[in-house]
Amino acid sequence: MRNTLSTSWLCVALVTSFCWGQASPGTPAAPAQKAPGAPAAQDATAPKPPIAAKSTILPVPPATTSFDPPPPVIRRIAKNPTEVPISPATFARAMEAIDKGIAYLKTVQSPQGGWMEGETAATSTESKSATAASSAMTALVVRALAQRGLTLQGEASLERGASRLMTLLTGKNGFGTDDKGGMSTYVASCTAMGLAALQEPKYEKQLAEAVAWIRKCQYDESNGIEPKQDWYGGMGYGLGSGRPDLSNTQFMLDALHEANANAKDPAVERAVIFLTRCQNLKSTNAAPWSQAGNDDGGMIYTPANGGESLSSESAGEGRMGEKMPPGTRALRSYGSMTYAGYKSMLFAGLPRNDPRVKAALEWIQKHFTFSENPGLGQQGYYYYIHSAARALLACGSDQVTDTDGRKHNWREEMIDSIVLRQRPDGSWQNPEARWMEGEPVLATVFSVLALEEAIKPVQTAQ
Repeated sequence: MRNTLSTSWLCVALVTSFCWGQASPGTPAAPAQKAPGAPAAQDATAPKPPIAAKSTILPVPPATTSFDPPPPVIRRIAKNPTEVPISPATFARAMEAIDKGIAYLKTVQSPQGGWMEGETAATSTESKSATAASSAMTALVVRALAQRGLTLQGEASLERGASRLMTLLTGKNGFGTDDKGGMSTYVASCTAMGLAALQEPKYEKQLAEAVAWIRKCQYDESNGIEPKQDWYGGMGYGLGSGRPDLSNTQFMLDALHEANANAKDPAVERAVIFLTRCQNLKSTNAAPWSQAGNDDGGMIYTPANGGESLSSESAGEGRMGEKMPPGTRALRSYGSMTYAGYKSMLFAGLPRNDPRVKAALEWIQKHFTFSENPGLGQQGYYYYIHSAARALLACGSDQVTDTDGRKHNWREEMIDSIVLRQRPDGSWQNPEARWMEGEPVLATVFSVLALEEAIKPVQTAQ
């Protein structure tokens, strides 16, 4: 039975929740580009420029001229509750839940050392199923174990997981893992995040290869996309694997952040153009769907090819808003993508007073909750909670004030919400199985990662 993943998680839903998009008709497949020093699979002929046949031509947003320092990169959880603005009791509950989740993950590790081995999935831009999900999931579990403070030398499951990841990536298909589908950028982004968390010199070369591969796969002038096209600056599942989306793009920026990229990095600057075009904000986004929308500051899944929103689809308006009355087509913002976009703008160094950043935060304040993924209900909940944890840690505030003036200690409330959903065996599972969140491994690693974000030491880079 074929599963369909979403980048949001798997990217890293397992995105990134996983929100995959539709293929762009007329976009031919292209062979993978070679990243300098990358595994054999990346050693291929440079791709022909993709034809973004349905891309929309838009004005180029003005360049950002002032920046804030990006949030610090924090790769380990706190050792005691005094490092985190929560009660000792809540800290203890989070630690217990993390350890129970990790214990569960150890019980389902494959004999080869990976997770979700043999599971197949297809993106919405590919017709073929692929086993690449295992590589991405293994990288995320490696990250979760390393952030807990476990080491290759002291934890056998972590050493086996990292070794298995290297075995998968040094095969003939490299970041593609197999020859049946895309997802190479998703795998590369998750790999970079996992290897960065290890902080092991012996993996520095592979980390550099993953980051180089990610850079090669961003849609820009080097592969035939111009700034005026709505694909520009975004990331898809791989060159030739269809249009870009915000889920893959946030994973790209996560990986670049872990690699200490700064706001003036050309890849980051290009990504800001794509992020701006994902936002329901009339003052900065000239896309017709945004100009016809409610100007709420939230984010959609992708602006490419005229735009798509999974919340619009869920509301019965069509994924592209095509079921709305003529002349009224707009696209709905929703939780997981708004947190993804907000975090990405902070990682890109946009200042807190930038209208795009302020508008995204106002959307979060208006829809603040950890009981559901606003705009999608329980769909993609664990992808959502992971994106929210990363974003709220990045914003640097201990509290979120909602639009009714109530102050929320987001760490306390998030930890309580996640712990409440943990099952007796230490795992998590979403009854709403879309984007593979019915798979306990995926839901569990997202939950553990979210809890770890909530108890990382405040303002301490590692």
